[in-house]
Amino acid sequence: MALSTIGTNQISSDAITTPKLGTGSNTDAIDLPSGTTAQRPSSPVEGMIRQNTTSSAVETYDGNNWVGVGDQSVIYTASYLVVGGGGGGGYSYGGGGGAGGYRNSYASETSGRNGSTETPLRISIGSTYTITVGAGGAGTSSSSTSATAGQNSSISGSGITTITSLGGGYGANSQTPGGDGGSGGGAGTGSASDPVGGDGTTGQGFDGGDTTADGGASGGGGASANGTNHSSNDQGRAGGAGLSSSITGSSVARAGGGGGGGYYSGGSGGSGGGGSGGRVSSSAAASSGTANTGGGGGGAPSGSGGSGGSGVVILRMPTSSYSGTTTGSPSVSTNGSDTILTYTSSGTYTA
Repeated sequence: MALSTIGTNQISSDAITTPKLGTGSNTDAIDLPSGTTAQRPSSPVEGMIRQNTTSSAVETYDGNNWVGVGDQSVIYTASYLVVGGGGGGGYSYGGGGGAGGYRNSYASETSGRNGSTETPLRISIGSTYTITVGAGGAGTSSSSTSATAGQNSSISGSGITTITSLGGGYGANSQTPGGDGGSGGGAGTGSASDPVGGDGTTGQGFDGGDTTADGGASGGGGASANGTNHSSNDQGRAGGAGLSSSITGSSVARAGGGGGGGYYSGGSGGSGGGGSGGRVSSSAAASSGTANTGGGGGGAPSGSGGSGGSGVVILRMPTSSYSGTTTGSPSVSTNGSDTILTYTSSGTYTA
């Protein structure tokens, strides 16, 4: 007989007193609860078991993830690097934009703000994962209008905890605080109120620089350092440095903070795509963060603050497991026995 009520916590006494599972020539079987990946229980508990009709596999919940029973090939791991969009630079001796948040699960590399390496994703065959790449924030050319923060980048899908890297905080206008974000935006000129840089986020990025002097501005925060504080007149300060990752097979720096704007000098952008701050003395304009690095935009003493660079999402997985099914046109490369997908715009991956 089929134990059709298992999974509803309504096991009949007849089911208990008629054990015929796996004995001799018995041909009966347990009728497991079944459904698609999207229909998994919303609040699973360790030990649950079900038939996944999407992957055509029996799976159980191990307390953290749904894993295949018997055939572990239905699950494989993928490392990721997720960088949010950089924040825009401020105006009127404005602060540099903060870098996008930086989360990394590849090898033993760190995440932003000296965060530890995160746990790679456990990918279920047949599941679709949505990749969102955050745009950079816009710089501003008005002392009455703030620059904008960068947008978040993320990986989401059934059976995983969504990985989100926050957009970088905006660089401040004169005498205002920088915006909070993955990394914080730098403060503006501080002759009156001594403003402070925006706050970064644990495991993603550092704070923006503070300001205690007239005529210049602080740098935005980066993945591996605070923005440089501004304490002397008329000189913008550097953005915080980013971090380097070899997830694509070669070391590339990303998530640098934007430099602050100044009269005699603009602050340099942080390594990893941060835009440089503008300066009045030679009419140098602020520059934007580099696309797909999450670099913050440079602050401007006049003119317009630079825009933040867009973010990026990178997945690295065994080539033997790679399905080849994507949307959003990621670049596809290989390194050793692994395939690497680099998303510079939003899309999906179906395992």
